[in-house]
Parts: sequence; structure tokens; C-alpha cells
Amino acid sequence: MFFVTKDSMPEGYGFSTFDLTHITWLLVGSLLCIGACIFYKKLTPQKQKIMLSVLGVYIFFQEMLKNLIVALVGEFSVGYLPFHLCGISILLILFDVIKQTKVVRTFLYYIGIPGAALAILFPNWTTQPVWNFFHLHSFLIHILIVMYPLILVTSGSVETGLKSAFKSVLLLIALAIPVYFLNLLWDTNFMFLMRPDSGNPLELFEQIFGNHLWGFPILLPVVILIMHIPVCIVKKVRK
Repeated sequence: MFFVTKDSMPEGYGFSTFDLTHITWLLVGSLLCIGACIFYKKLTPQKQKIMLSVLGVYIFFQEMLKNLIVALVGEFSVGYLPFHLCGISILLILFDVIKQTKVVRTFLYYIGIPGAALAILFPNWTTQPVWNFFHLHSFLIHILIVMYPLILVTSGSVETGLKSAFKSVLLLIALAIPVYFLNLLWDTNFMFLMRPDSGNPLELFEQIFGNHLWGFPILLPVVILIMHIPVCIVKKVRK
């Protein structure tokens, strides 16, 4: 059962949203992120660079390991390609390890963190039991996607502001356009552009407006505002 994917997992082995297993992961993820931020700030600049590099490469390696295992069990498909928001964040994290840019780092904060956090809050891998590779991978990889930019922001290594947030939204739109056409070509649902997953907050917009895509222009400003509030608080505390 350890390497059984969610497509092959029989019913009755998984967990429920916000049950003890889920809440435990939320607590563990929060503690890991807080601990990593505190640990990073105590390091010298040279060791900070090493820590970010190791973390970024490990995130990419873990995702590639998942794809390798899926291929070995004979269930790999185009749906496993990294065109979901979290998959794109993984590629951008690797890019940041190689070359640091303001646009990528602000995108990882304003868009990457909310995307991964929502995936943890409303997981679509609830069919997987605790001692299953894909259960462990899914929680851990999303926690690390949150951790990487959070470390950068709390240490003051990211330029944050409404102008930067606006650029992040433009980058998101630029990425979503080709991904939408890939969905049409491959009959996939990358970035949930074609339909919402069960339990996804976008499902509510489909029920109310008849189309879940209305959720994006409504939720994005709210998400940006929520992500900007701690930035303002940190700036005031530093002053």
C-alpha cells in the first residue's frame, strides 16, 4: 500500500479534511516553517545561501522522485507534469537557487505560498492513508513550498509591496494562458482552470455563479491583501 497512487487506492484507507491526521499535519507544518525561519536568521550569510540551495534542490528532487515512482508503478500521465501552481512554484524555487530575481521571489510569496497553503488546507489526496508515500510526499512538498519564500520574507530578502504583488498577478496570468490551452490539448485540469476539485473553495463559485473561474478575480485581491498585511506589520516592527 505504500506506493499505491490515489488513482488505484481502494476506498476506506484515507483521511478526512480537518480530522486528527489533517490537523496534526497542519500543526507540524506550522512548527517546521516557524523553526526554519528562526534557524535561518541565526545563520551567517554564507550558510544562509547554502541552506536555501539545499532546500531548493531537495524540493525539486522530492518532486522528481514522486514522478519516478509513479512511472515505475506504470501510472504516469501528462497530469503529473509540473503545470499546477505548486508544480510551477517548484520550478521557480529551483530557478531561484540558480539565479535570484525580485519577480520570482515576490511571486513565490504572494502566489506560491497561498497556493500551497490552500492545497494543505483542502487536500485532494484524502484517499491516501498516513503510511503511504504519496500522502507523506503531498503534505511535505507543500509545506516546503510555503517554507522557502517564508524564510526569504522573514529575513528581509524579498522586496514586498503592492507594486510587487501586482507584478506577481501579471506573471500568474501570463502562466495561466498557455496552461489553459495545454488543458484543452491534453484534457487536463492544471491550475484548476477547467474545473474545481471536490472540496476546493472554487467549487462554491461554481455552485453560485455557474462557473468556478469567477473565483479567481474575486479571490485574488483578497489573497494579495491577506499576504500584504504581515508585510506591513513586519515593516512597522522593524521601524
